[in-house]
Amino acid sequence: MVKLLGSLCVLAGGALARWAQVSERRRQRDTLSDLLTALRRMAEEIRMARTALPDLLERLAQDCGGDAAAFFRTAAAAARRGEDLSQAWAAAAAALPLPDGDRTSLQALGADLRGDEEKVCKAISLVNYELAKRAEEREARRPQEDRRAAALCFSAAALLVILLI
Repeated sequence: MVKLLGSLCVLAGGALARWAQVSERRRQRDTLSDLLTALRRMAEEIRMARTALPDLLERLAQDCGGDAAAFFRTAAAAARRGEDLSQAWAAAAAALPLPDGDRTSLQALGADLRGDEEKVCKAISLVNYELAKRAEEREARRPQEDRRAAALCFSAAALLVILLI
C-alpha cells in the first residue's frame, strides 16, 4: 500500500512538473503577444498622435495584461520621476518572463527611445520584427518540444515508480 501511495506521489510530481512547464511557456507567449501589440500601438501613437512618452506608456499598461502591464507601468513611473528612461526600460525588461534573446532586444530598445520620432519608430519596428520572428520560430518548434518534454517528465516519473516497486 505504501509503495502504491509513493508511486502515485511520484507520478503526480511528474504531472506537476509538466504542468509548470506548460504554464511558464503560456505565460511567456501571453507576455510576448501583449508586448508585440503594445509596441505596434506605441509606434503608431508616436508617429500619428505624438503623445508624450510617460502618458503613452501608462496608456499601454492599461491595455496590456499581467507582466507586460507591469513593464510599461514601471517605465512610465520612472519617466514621470525624471529618471533615465533607457535604464528604467532595461531594468523593467530584465524582469519580464521572456527568453534571453527577446529580453535583450527589448532592453536595447530603451536606448533608442530618445531622439526624433523617425529614429524611435524605426527602432520600435525593428524590435517588433525581431520579437515576432523569434515567436514564429518557437511556435513552429513547439509541438515537437512539447512531445519531447512530456515524454521526458512522464518517463522519469515512470522510472522512479519502477525503482520504488
